[in-house]
Amino acid sequence: MAGPTTTERGASKPSAGTSSGRSGSRGPGRARGSRGSGEAGPEDRRTRSRLRLILLGSALLALAGGVLWALYGSSWLRAENVTVSGTRVLTPRQVEQVAAVPVGSPLASVDTGAIEERLRRELPRIDSVDVVRSWPGTISLEVAERVPVLVVEQGGEYTEVDAGAVRFATSVTAPRDVPLLRLDTGDSPGRRRFGGGRLTAEAVRVVTGLPAGLARQVTSVRVRSYDSVTLELAGDRTVFWGSAGQGEAKERALVALMKAAPKAGHFDVSAPSAPAASRS
Repeated sequence: MAGPTTTERGASKPSAGTSSGRSGSRGPGRARGSRGSGEAGPEDRRTRSRLRLILLGSALLALAGGVLWALYGSSWLRAENVTVSGTRVLTPRQVEQVAAVPVGSPLASVDTGAIEERLRRELPRIDSVDVVRSWPGTISLEVAERVPVLVVEQGGEYTEVDAGAVRFATSVTAPRDVPLLRLDTGDSPGRRRFGGGRLTAEAVRVVTGLPAGLARQVTSVRVRSYDSVTLELAGDRTVFWGSAGQGEAKERALVALMKAAPKAGHFDVSAPSAPAASRS
């Protein structure tokens, strides 16, 4: 039998190009397989991310729990001390008793707003108060008292009036060096129109606007109507002020009059552009 021809033998042998092509096609496949075995897939990355979030959340919860326990559950941060500052007439003991700070309670749970409200309601002499937590265990009560600028006498008792025309404290003795307010209005139209509160506010406005040296000389303020305010000074001298308006101009006019007529007993600055002084 005749053997294969030269052509057939050539066709049965794989060409170099074909063999090279197969080898090349297997090469990229192996390379991709090699990369896949060394890198995390999308699912692995999502799992690791979730794990990190869970660990972070657990740490934050543990920290928050520790803080809450320290603030409310431990014996370290408790209200153990109460301090009072700023009192003048009131005593620290009075303020502390009315404040009723819950000593022994967690400092963070002390209701500072309720303490402030209680102090201002029950001690009207207090103008303002700050209740401050001072860690680790102190409540500080920082008080500012009202200062009287006038005092009103009624029925043998004296009521103090501050610079805001607020009547805040009554006693059987008048405070020293505070002018007496006399509302001699009767049933006048001015009182019916403006009311005692408005007339008191006008008297306060006059007194608080005076220079310190002159204010110290005022012994009483007499109010007959809205535009009839008279200052009574030490040494039996009087100053007819008129209304509370034009305060600065009236002050200048009065100072000039007192220098020009030092022996005068009565001064009228109700019209500051034409002031007058007389001996009576």
